[in-house]
Order: sequence, then structure tokens, then C-alpha cells
Amino acid sequence: MKKSYYLFNPGRLSRKDNTLKFLPIDEDGIEGTPKYLPVETVDNLYVFGSLDTNSAMYNFLGKEHISVHFFDYYEHYTGSFMAKDYLLAGKMLIAQASTYSNNKKRMVIAIKLVEAAAFNMVKNLRYYNNRDKDTSASIAKIEALALQLPTATDIPMLMGLEGNIRISYYEAFDTIINDFEMGNRSKQPPGNEVNAMVSFVNSMCYTLCLDMVYHTQLNPTISFLHQPGERRFSLALDLTEIFKPILVDRLIFSLMNKKQIQAGDFDKQLNSCLLKESGRKTVVKAWDEKLNETIKHRSLGRHVSYKHLVKLECYKLSKHILGIEQYHPFKSWW
Repeated sequence: MKKSYYLFNPGRLSRKDNTLKFLPIDEDGIEGTPKYLPVETVDNLYVFGSLDTNSAMYNFLGKEHISVHFFDYYEHYTGSFMAKDYLLAGKMLIAQASTYSNNKKRMVIAIKLVEAAAFNMVKNLRYYNNRDKDTSASIAKIEALALQLPTATDIPMLMGLEGNIRISYYEAFDTIINDFEMGNRSKQPPGNEVNAMVSFVNSMCYTLCLDMVYHTQLNPTISFLHQPGERRFSLALDLTEIFKPILVDRLIFSLMNKKQIQAGDFDKQLNSCLLKESGRKTVVKAWDEKLNETIKHRSLGRHVSYKHLVKLECYKLSKHILGIEQYHPFKSWW
């Protein structure tokens, strides 16, 4: 079974037959113990330190359909190396571009994305509201804003409502999370521990959605809620709206409230707060475990992993774009 590997240390990546060799190198140039990764086991590489390799290696990774995702010093996603778009199809590309160009068709999808995101946010808030954490004020605000979503006539109006929904949602984080405070959302760089967690795990969710889009016939550069060009792969941003409450926020609440992540896992400076390597390792381990968890899918009647849920979302969106069946975004039922 293929899986993701996370490279936290600077190092050199090379190939030996069908095995990837990663040689850690510290700041003083001292080489560590090499790690060997059989290529048939590698799905993605997540790079958090500097990576020394060459074009021959990227040619090899491309042939093996291994993606490499890069993050900067502040743990923000900066870009990806993706293999050749082997699944892209002309019919889908034309239909996707046509749907984007038609404001009415685009708005149908965009509104559904925000409605599903709001629904999943409220689901989280109700869970904690039933466990002696009063999130009722945020629930009421989000539900009132969600009623206005069908009235949105263009993307800027819809994004304004979405922004207000998310602000109302984040206001409840200080109630839900023990021992830490979020305050206002801050990103570049994150201003405190909760913001650092949100930024880091949001980046992981974005790369997951990008990877699942890449494994379908959808074009990752043509989106419906976010403007294409905002980032290169803006369709992944659309999908993250649905899955952030389910995958990102629930993971953060669990890790922090169960004290699996503590104050010592952060490097807090005057104007920034970042996860230390110990914290990042704890988070990515929990992230991988979460993605491999399974739930009983209502429509399919079988158990599927959280990771597969994202791919199923891509398939549903594809069918809608091709006119096969109406798109119904994923909404949590638990």
C-alpha cells in the first residue's frame, strides 16, 4: 500500500535502482543516517526542509506518478511537483471551462460548496454544544448567514458571506479548545498556537485535495468558488472548504484537548508562532491515521476511508459538470 512520507530535515534525495535514498544533512553539513524508501510504497513526498536533488530524479518521480509538495519556513504550502496529467480528457476540460464561464452554472456549484462547508461547521459546533461548551451564539450566526447563500448573485457576494460564516465559526474555537486561545485568525505568519495549527493542517488538507483532483479527469486550475489564478490549483481550494471542518478542525480540537500537542511543541517568537519538528511529527502522524480511518458510506453501503471521501467528491463534481447527475456536496452525518 502506498503512503505519504514527510521530510522534515534538509537533505539529498537520490535513486538507487527502484529505491529512493534520502540522506539528512544538518546545518553544519554533517550527514546523518540515510533512509531508504522502496518506490512502490511512495505516494507523496512532503518537503519541509531544503531538498537537494536533480532533474533525473524528478523524471523518475514523474514516471512513477509520485508527487512532491513543498512548504516554506513558516509551514505554508508553496508548490508541488506533479507528474504528467495522464488522466486529463478533452471532453472534461471543455465542460469544466464552459461551466466556469457560465455565471449561473458556476454559482450553482459555488453556493453548494459554501452551504456544505457551513453545514459541516455547524455539525462540529453542535457536537461541542452538547458537551457543555456553549457554541450556540456561533451556531445562530452561521445558520442566519447560511440562509442568505441562495440569494448570492455573484462570487464576490458569496465570498463575503463565506468570510462572515468562517469568522463566526472561528469565534467558537476559544470555547472549544482548552488551554489555548485563538483570537483573530492570523496567517502570515501565524500569531499563536491555534493559528499555527490551523495554517499547518489547512496546508495538509489542500495538498490532499490537490492529489485527489489529480487522480481524476478534473483540471485542478479551473475552479468555481475561488478565482482561478488565486493559486495555481484553485479547484483544490474549493474542495478544502467542505473538508476543513471534518478533517482539519476536528483533528486540531482532538490533538489540543487531549494534550497530544502542548505549548512545548511550538516555537513562539515576538510576531510569530510555528510548530517545532516534534509538533509537526505528532500532527502528520495523526493526520495520516485520520485519512486511513473508515466510515460506513450511506450511498455505497460499504466502508471507505476519509481520503477516499475526497476522491468521491471529485467524481461527484465530474458527473455534475458532464450533466450526468446533480452535485450534492458531502455533509457529515455524525
